[in-house]
Amino acid sequence: MNTSQTIPAPSGVQHRISSGDQRATITEVGAMIREYTVGGREVLVPFAEDEHAPVYNGAVLVPWPNRLRDGVYTVDGEEQQLAISEPSRGTALHGLACWQRWTAVETADDAVTLELALPAQKGWPFQVVTRATYALGPDGLTITVRTRNVGAGTAPYGVGFHPWLSTGGADLDECTVRVDAATHVTVDDRLLPTGTEPVQGDYDLRETRPLRGLDLDDAWTDPVRDADGRAWIRLGCPDGRTPAVWMDESMDCFQVCTADHIAQHERMGLAAEPMSCYADAFNSGDRLVRLAAGDEHEVRWGITLL
Repeated sequence: MNTSQTIPAPSGVQHRISSGDQRATITEVGAMIREYTVGGREVLVPFAEDEHAPVYNGAVLVPWPNRLRDGVYTVDGEEQQLAISEPSRGTALHGLACWQRWTAVETADDAVTLELALPAQKGWPFQVVTRATYALGPDGLTITVRTRNVGAGTAPYGVGFHPWLSTGGADLDECTVRVDAATHVTVDDRLLPTGTEPVQGDYDLRETRPLRGLDLDDAWTDPVRDADGRAWIRLGCPDGRTPAVWMDESMDCFQVCTADHIAQHERMGLAAEPMSCYADAFNSGDRLVRLAAGDEHEVRWGITLL
């Protein structure tokens, strides 16, 4: 008897979309952007089909982005305890959806929509359904995410994303960065917020500057928007190309990370993360969405190669 069987990819089913010279692969697990190229040039740092995303590559971060202090928060007078997923800092990191299998509900050559029904569970007594649409077009890859509270009660909620912009094979030190935001979030040694400050020094990235010597794992708010209402993070590379992330007015926070302190992934690219709120919003309430039963929340952002 032949007992051999096909071993599924750790990231699950691969949803491949294309338009012109653009190619993207969205994974079943985490609805992650496993790869995105334009004319064969990597726009995002990819990961292999036979591995899990090493650093949350292209993940959808719901129902909260970034960190929650001690995994603890209080809602309706009741303390909730989530699993600690970042033991070194004692935090619950990047939500509950990253390692779940999402279902494809709409597919086309140039677009795919995946859905996750996130059940109530220990530390999260709510039920939400999230739909993420990835569409290629003249603007690049556009992502729209809508979450609906299908259960009872009002759920605390935030959403973020975790793409790593690719240097195109160059050292990160040979690249430049620009972040369209006017306020920097200060943090403690656990990378949890302590306050905000007007951007200055190494944190004033409103004008393009070299990445050499910059060690970043920081959040910014008060985005500076262009005429289309978009705020941008741009990674200028030696090959003359600029991978870039934008967010529209549905979000107003960025996280930027150079990966200096991520073992085996140091300065592999630039994490350029649009978010609806920054770390520990379940406790601070800052920019927190309170999603009542039946309510929906939608955000829109995109990736392009300039």
